[in-house]
Amino acid sequence: MTRAAAERRASLLSRLVKRVLLWLYRWKGWALQGEEHIPPRCVILGAPHTSNWDFVFFLGAVTQLGVEPAFMGKHTLFKWPLKRFMFDMGGVPVNRSKGGNYVDALVSEFKRRSKLALVIAPEGTRSGGTGWRSGFYHIAHGAGVPIVLAWVNQATMQGGVGPAIMPTGDYRADLARIAAFYRSVLPGHPRNDGIEASVAREEQGNG
Repeated sequence: MTRAAAERRASLLSRLVKRVLLWLYRWKGWALQGEEHIPPRCVILGAPHTSNWDFVFFLGAVTQLGVEPAFMGKHTLFKWPLKRFMFDMGGVPVNRSKGGNYVDALVSEFKRRSKLALVIAPEGTRSGGTGWRSGFYHIAHGAGVPIVLAWVNQATMQGGVGPAIMPTGDYRADLARIAAFYRSVLPGHPRNDGIEASVAREEQGNG
């Protein structure tokens, strides 16, 4: 399905909302660094997650790179009157009440689609500091898709898209590689504590 065809089928509300969000992205004046190629099927990490503006940045950045971003949403939101709007915005319904089953559901979603760029905030919350959730890794590994490392720094109004890392199945080793990237693009950033906590937990054998 072409982008033009998808846009024709999108609801008026979703098109208006996307235009407003893209206008806000340009109006805020973010500078996009390291414009790497984004594979059509991948998990995009969005870190660090410090503000609701992060969503606007990542939407604008990946759209600028020619990718239609997708995101996870509570399954209860995919009902009338929001159902069409949520799907048009790139939403993928997940039911977290079933424990880890949402990982399997997203793996299946990847396998049935030829294009799916799923943006995930691995910290899970804007408060941070408690470590990253590993769901993003298990989704990418199970689906056999790369993890694209993206970042945003609200203090400098800069962000970027880094390399795509194919998960090997060795979570500890891959997490160390991911942490090294975020240290390099965000040296000394206070919110690096989330991934550092995850790395330390894995090294202690408690992850």
